[in-house]
Amino acid sequence: MRRENIRNVAIIAHVDHGKTTLVDAMLWQSGLFRENQAVRERVMDNLDLEREKGITIMAKNTSINFGPIKINIVDTPGHADFGGEVERTLTMVEGVLLLVDASEGPLPQTRFVLQKALEKRLPIITVINKIDRPDRRPGEVLDDLYSLFIDLDADDSQLEFPVLYSNAKQGAAWLSLEEAISEQEIKPNLLPLFETIIKSVPPPNGDPEAPAQFLATNLEWSDYLGRLCVGPLRQGTLKSGQEVVLLKNGQITLKAPLKAIFTYEGLNRQETDQAQAGDIVVLAGLPEAFIGDTVADPLNPQALPPVVVDEPTLTMEFSVNSSPLAGREGSILTSRQIKARLEKEALFNVSLRVSVDPHGSGDTFQVGARGELQLAVLVETMRREGFELTLGPPRIIVREVDGKTHEPLELAVIDVPEEFVGVVTEKLSSRKGRVVKLANHGSGRARLEIEVPTRGLIGYRGQFMTDTRGEGIINTLAMGYVPWRGDIKGRSNGSLIADRQGQAVTYALFHLQPRGEIFSSPGEPVYPGLIIGENSRPEDMWVNPCKEKKLTNIRASGSDEALRLTPPRRLSLEEAIEYLKEDEVLEVTPKSTRLRKKNLQR
Repeated sequence: MRRENIRNVAIIAHVDHGKTTLVDAMLWQSGLFRENQAVRERVMDNLDLEREKGITIMAKNTSINFGPIKINIVDTPGHADFGGEVERTLTMVEGVLLLVDASEGPLPQTRFVLQKALEKRLPIITVINKIDRPDRRPGEVLDDLYSLFIDLDADDSQLEFPVLYSNAKQGAAWLSLEEAISEQEIKPNLLPLFETIIKSVPPPNGDPEAPAQFLATNLEWSDYLGRLCVGPLRQGTLKSGQEVVLLKNGQITLKAPLKAIFTYEGLNRQETDQAQAGDIVVLAGLPEAFIGDTVADPLNPQALPPVVVDEPTLTMEFSVNSSPLAGREGSILTSRQIKARLEKEALFNVSLRVSVDPHGSGDTFQVGARGELQLAVLVETMRREGFELTLGPPRIIVREVDGKTHEPLELAVIDVPEEFVGVVTEKLSSRKGRVVKLANHGSGRARLEIEVPTRGLIGYRGQFMTDTRGEGIINTLAMGYVPWRGDIKGRSNGSLIADRQGQAVTYALFHLQPRGEIFSSPGEPVYPGLIIGENSRPEDMWVNPCKEKKLTNIRASGSDEALRLTPPRRLSLEEAIEYLKEDEVLEVTPKSTRLRKKNLQR
């Protein structure tokens, strides 16, 4: 049986191709907001970090009404590190809206999400966005899309996908390229997009009279109701107060009544007395529920297939802050609190893996993730909550296959000005990368596709931005595991390390500048083992950043010329994580990030 008045669709794309902006336009044109209502841009990005970084981190649900039909929309992340969010949301929907930039074309995350959608046999609506860009090339982008579908083994029926052209910022969509180019000045509307969704995305299947089956694909929290489960109701009917059972791996673990049932109405959850098959709902009253669990009828409990996501490729050590400055800036310090917070994060984020380090002393935890950005977002969230942490360098997760070591491989898609192609290929070749594709569209920029081991990309992004003078764009996609490709040379420069406790002073830092690049400013606290700069030579150097000028009755403090310091290099959290060598760790507090040696003694 089909719910003809419902459509469930996910919007997927590479980062910064306009998903959240398009959702904004759909919400406005559905009549959700008043004409004079003040609504911020990218209204779905409601986390502080999402708004600061300009990316979607967590998948969000919303709904709009198009005539008598309710369209449930899931806005998904566009960065490869948050691919686990996409894999979960694709189990909630019956179709996907694939956005592609009219100039950049398909990028790594486009390939990843499209592959997952094709595997699930979901109908795909393609939208070529940013059609107003002066460097648009929609014809070539569409050809690239067809090539991508063929590369991913799409069959003939999947190749017959509808194509629309849009300007998400303007809130306009067209069915043909000619209309898109000629009607830029006409009052914009998304009517063609809404009609295509209704026509191309099938209504959800499900018998409302069958035993209830609900799959938990996301978790939320309410201060009043506790843990909330978000997901699709596959079949049957659920009523508020109804007794249900929770199935984990096919086994009943809990029997409890539902405290409340919610559906999505616009940006808000709205409580309802009952939900039917085909709805995306939120259930309260199941404190032990986890992503992938099934909520079912007690008289006929049947489990649904669990949510399966790709395994992590990187791991990093989280431990208590053990530096001499520990406890000065944060309020959450103990290993017990760190462990509880990491375990809570693993509940909501199925692509993370948390375990106690078997080689540690019990206060060190191994956190596995898809990439450095995912780890950096977790650390940034924790430091804002008041945690102090010590982070080890990121390490790849290797596998043993037929007695041989295999390592994760990534496809790096690089867009650079033509003059930087040589230096980029040279640097990545030294990191065991292999060029698989080189394309030049005649615009002065070239696109490289290079297969490189994950460990070869650790610490490379900063070097890449330096080599391309900030004009390069690099995106990556996990490609699976390959045999170990040999040793890769790490960071070639040593560190300048403080040899005593105190405060850095201008006189000492001025005379250390010829030794290398300085990370510290005058007045900042230092201690033995703290890294205050990067040495211009390969070896580490212990220095005294607290050395003051000796004053006598002959030479006064103001008699010399004023000392002028070069502004220190400030590493962002992501850059600091990439910068670490094997014998270094990163001290993270709510106010500071400090690089230091693992062993503070010389």
